[in-house]
Amino acid sequence: MTVDVLPEHGTDHVITLTGPERAEVETTARHLADLAPRLLDSPEWLAGAREASATLPVRLRQAIRRFTHDAGRDGVFLVRNLPVDAAALPPTPNVPGSVQRETTVAAAAEVLVGLNLGEPLAFREEKSGALVQDVVPVPGMEKFQGNAGSVALAMHVENAFHPYRPDYVGLHCLRNDHDNQAGLLLASIRNALPALPDEVREILRSPRYTTAPPASFGALGADPRPHGILSGSWDDPDIQVDFESTHPLDGEAEQAMAVLGDALRSVRRTFVLETGDLAFVDNRLTLHGRTEFTPRYDGRDRWLQRVFIHQNHRRSRVLRPTTAHVLVS
Repeated sequence: MTVDVLPEHGTDHVITLTGPERAEVETTARHLADLAPRLLDSPEWLAGAREASATLPVRLRQAIRRFTHDAGRDGVFLVRNLPVDAAALPPTPNVPGSVQRETTVAAAAEVLVGLNLGEPLAFREEKSGALVQDVVPVPGMEKFQGNAGSVALAMHVENAFHPYRPDYVGLHCLRNDHDNQAGLLLASIRNALPALPDEVREILRSPRYTTAPPASFGALGADPRPHGILSGSWDDPDIQVDFESTHPLDGEAEQAMAVLGDALRSVRRTFVLETGDLAFVDNRLTLHGRTEFTPRYDGRDRWLQRVFIHQNHRRSRVLRPTTAHVLVS
């Protein structure tokens, strides 16, 4: 993993697994990959993974606990050297809506780490409600502003429109693009906040913005409610914005959003993930995006696998008719 580091500023939360620690994770993940019914989305498999998550290496669990207590300036947790056998990977999928349904060592490892942050969730209208989702380029969708595209992806909070958007977004690199050009872009409101004058913060906290959901979310998109972009603590706010789909309702709000965009760009960092790197982004503090890259559609293109995590799973119960992980609207 290479990182574009700001002057006098390092990565707050990063851990590189040692050889023995990687082997320990791999042993547990391999056991889970063989656990019946070998389906990531089954309640039985997830229950087994939940139990097994408590057996991850102590140093890794300690690092996760520090991150969940305080996500730091950048709002990202990086785990390096997770067990991914690059030589044994199948071709990178290249179809719309690609997901990982069957258990694999790599997917099991990502879920194990995620379960130490909270509970996995998925949205029925997105990637058919799969727990582990492929982030891959798709032919003909190069300019798409989403996980199937390969142009620069606008900075955003994941599912910014949704009242139960994820608290954490996990992105696990199975392989990067051929030219190693695709980068994960991150920008934290904690780093950008000092550049925002008080009057701009006041406007950004007012319900003068709407965020449209993707068409796939159906009725939720009919009448998006006005909201503020910043909320919570004045000195340490949460952020809710997608620079592709959040729209100001008046000229003053538009100007404030432009100032915010400039501030976020000034602190934006680029993380070029390598095979076995897993980044968990705090979706309440940090926007993410992607740099442009050129896919070849030869089976060796960039391949990330994504999971969503709720720290407080109970709050989404109203949208989960069963106790499963899928939100139905």
